[in-house]
Order: sequence, then C-alpha cells, then structure tokens
Amino acid sequence: MNQNNQDMKIYIENANIKKNEKVNFEVKILFYDISNFSQLSQLLMCSTGVFVFYLLYGYMQELIFTLEGFKPFGWYLTLVQFAYYSLFGSVEMMGKKISRMIPLKTYLLLALLTLGTMGFSNSSLGHLNYPTQVIFKCCKLIPVLVGGILIQQKRYGILDFIAAGCMCLGLTLFTLADSHVSPNFSTIGVLMISSALLCDAAIGNVQEKSMKVYKATNTEVVLYSYSIGFAYLFIIMLVTGDLGRGMAFCSMHLMETYGYALIFSLSGYLGIQIVLTLVKTCGAFTAATVTTCRKAVSIIISFMLFSKPFTFQYLWSGLIVVVGIYLNIYSKNQSKMALQGSLHKFHRFVQRTLLKIKVPSYSVDKSMLSNV
Repeated sequence: MNQNNQDMKIYIENANIKKNEKVNFEVKILFYDISNFSQLSQLLMCSTGVFVFYLLYGYMQELIFTLEGFKPFGWYLTLVQFAYYSLFGSVEMMGKKISRMIPLKTYLLLALLTLGTMGFSNSSLGHLNYPTQVIFKCCKLIPVLVGGILIQQKRYGILDFIAAGCMCLGLTLFTLADSHVSPNFSTIGVLMISSALLCDAAIGNVQEKSMKVYKATNTEVVLYSYSIGFAYLFIIMLVTGDLGRGMAFCSMHLMETYGYALIFSLSGYLGIQIVLTLVKTCGAFTAATVTTCRKAVSIIISFMLFSKPFTFQYLWSGLIVVVGIYLNIYSKNQSKMALQGSLHKFHRFVQRTLLKIKVPSYSVDKSMLSNV
C-alpha cells in the first residue's frame, strides 16, 4: 500500500513543472539569437526594434504620399507592397523548410480580407492625415469585439465594452477635430479606414481559428495571404486599367515609389517578426504597451516632420482612446490571471485527490497460477 502511494506521489511530482524551473527555448531577433540575455535585455532589444522598424514604416508611408500626384495610386502601392511581402515570405519559408498546413479555400478568404485591410488603409492616406489614420488603427478593438461575438461566439466582460465605448468617443472627437482643421479631411477617407478595420477584425478571428485548428506558422500565413492577395489585386487593376496608370506614374519616379516602397515593406515585415518575438519573450500585455507607445510617438513625429494644422482637441481625444486601449489590455490581463489561478487550484485539487486514493493490494497465490 505505502509503496503504491509512494510511486503515485513520485509520478505526480515528476509530471509537473516547478514554478522556479526555467524553460529554455530559442529566441531570435531576426537572425540574432538573444536566448542567453536576461529578460530585461530582451525587452529592451525587442522594444528598440519595434520602435525603429515601425517608426520607419510610418514615416516612409507618409513620405510616399507627399509625392505630388501620388494620392490616387494607393491601391498600386498596395500591389507593390504585396509583391515585396510575398518575396520576403517565400525566402523565409524556403529557408525554414515549412510546408502549407491551412487549406487553400481558407487562404482565398484570408487573402481577400488582407487585401481589404492593406488596400483601404494605404488608400485612406490620400484623404486623411496620417495621425487620424493611426488613431483609427488604435481602435481595432471595436470591430474585433463585434467579429469575435459573430464569428467565434466569444463572450466579453464589462471592461471590454467600456474600453470600446472610450475608443468610440475618443475616435469621434478626434475625427471631428480633423474635419475642422485639416484641409485633407474627407468622409471617403473615413469610410476607407473603417473598411480596413472591419477587414482587419475579420482577419484576426479567421486567422486565430485557422492557426489553432491546423497548427500553421506565421510565415506560412503571411506568404499565402499576401501572394494570393497580390493575384487578386493584379487581376482587378488589370481589368480596371489602374495597373497601367500606376506603372506609368511610378516609372517617372522610380526611387520615390519603388525605392521607398521597398524600405516601407521591409520595415513592416521585419517589424511584424520582432513584435512576435516580443510577445514570446515578455507576453502580450508588454507587447501591447510597447506598440501603443510606438503609435503615440508616430503621431508626434508626423506632426513634427510633416506640416499639418494642430489643435488641442487632438491631444485630449487621443488620450481618451489611450484610456480605452489600456482598459482593454487590463481586462485581458485580468482574465488570463483568473484563468491561471483557476487552473492552479484545480491542479492542486486533483493532486490531493490522487494522493488519497487507496489502491487495494492482493496477494498472489502461486498454487492458483499453476492451475491456469
């Protein structure tokens, strides 16, 4: 009896990972291994990478649209960006020797949604200021919340709805301020960036569901989403004649279009990889904090480097949006901690129950065995 309990105790203890035990896994920023650095050093390196690549991404995106006559060619920029992303993804996928896991029919939908997100987002800059576009992107929670309820039947807490309300209020006030002081403001731009957010919300839910079911990698999803999206957009622009007009315009400004688009696309692609590394090393809460700070800095840099009107309504309406973002982050963090606490309590209950189980022992009668 005691031996059985002893064996069971040893088995249970060996099956668990102790709290203080460090799990080793490879962590890389691009091609540089940072596994041996402390978590603080990893946080600083990842945060620096996020700021460098995404600030460059935002700067180049706004710079391209300062080129005189380029504003009607937002969709052509999207085509070029998709071509670059497909190239980067194929190189990475061949290097890692990854095979496709998600069915092509799912990618047909994902590519269409990706096209809507990137295309409408790029094109909106022809009708809106860059800070207004960034503020809209910060409010991704609103369509994500609606999409999560409709697509995945998720349930959200009261804090999530309060956060969405703060974002709606801040976004409305920021947009009203922009409509009064900005000469570039257009309701078409608002409709475009809103459409981009709706597509983005659907992408997040479809991607999450597909990647969980088929165990697909981020590299695979990026490659197939953007390459199929490129095919969609190429055919559409060929039929409408926008492809020829875009090529003709960009051929007269090679460096300002294809050259800047290369830097713009490369910085965006590398930025995605570093954000994923940041999530892996420091968690989603820290990653969301870093990316939110980056967006705030992007807005400040935009006002500093590109001439545009300013009003203090931008400031306090933007702060309302930031409050909404952090309420959402806090809500997610609290839910995660509550789940971990519940799992820990359940684990302790199962452990105590198993240790109390009395396994009956039977003596072996050799004479009975001989008669078998």
